[in-house]
Amino acid sequence: MSNRKPVTTAKLQKMKSDGTPISVITAYDYPSALLADQAGVDVILVGDSLGNVVLGYESTIPVTLDDMVYHTKAVTRAARSSFVVADLPFMTYHGSLDATLAHAARLMQEGLAKAVKLEGGAEIAPAVRALVQAGIPVMGHIGLTPQSIHQIGGFKVQGKTSSQAQKLIDDALALQEAGAFSIVLELVTDQLAALVTEKLAIPTIGIGAGAACDGQVLVFHDVLGYGEESHPKRFVKPYANIGEIIRSSIRQYVEEVKDRSFPGPEHSFHMDDEAAASLYGSSGNPGPDFRPAVEQKTLREPEKVPVK
Repeated sequence: MSNRKPVTTAKLQKMKSDGTPISVITAYDYPSALLADQAGVDVILVGDSLGNVVLGYESTIPVTLDDMVYHTKAVTRAARSSFVVADLPFMTYHGSLDATLAHAARLMQEGLAKAVKLEGGAEIAPAVRALVQAGIPVMGHIGLTPQSIHQIGGFKVQGKTSSQAQKLIDDALALQEAGAFSIVLELVTDQLAALVTEKLAIPTIGIGAGAACDGQVLVFHDVLGYGEESHPKRFVKPYANIGEIIRSSIRQYVEEVKDRSFPGPEHSFHMDDEAAASLYGSSGNPGPDFRPAVEQKTLREPEKVPVK
């Protein structure tokens, strides 16, 4: 049982002030969140990346609010100390402010998230401001924004040109001014990420954005090498190869079922000799032609009814 005090937005702000790096990891279910929380992660992000990672979609766009609520509820049941942030999915915060507030409220009331995350810059500042004024902590997300992947044209590093860099700086400042407590910088050049981190009073969380950010976030499955085999991303450091351990373990299970070495006597349950004898006879064991009573009854020839 962890003795850690729960992480709060105030603690995250102090960590930036003290120069203490912030650890963030995604989690999409109870066991993953439990392990992350026990490992001492500061923030657990229930990302809409669950669309790619656990639902098998090609992007995050098909992920629904119901999906996010369902997975957030599983994560918050496990998190005792980690601060849980949940993504508002595609097109749930681009309509009316009333609709945006209602969607975020579901993640907070049903999912029990501590905060929500929105993708975008200055254009979503009104939504961020409305959420914050309603008492909902907001994490921003700029740089590569997966919900806009078709508009961006692929997974491309952001901030390579001076105009791109200036827009990202302006977006970061707009989100901070609107009340965001933190901002994710995804796939941003390390020089730009360092500059944004220096300019902002709130913590930056990098993913593929260099070492100068106030914290780092990676996907649970990428950290562990768990899931679909693919080319490793440059910005990911796998700390284990759990996927191969799982595959080889299941392969061994299949082989043992096929050759009948599993289950063994140690995995089975036995009745006492007297009860066994009443079923099987004095030997206490079924004979070679034994069939359970239900099966025998099924296979017994039907009784012939005399014709009157």
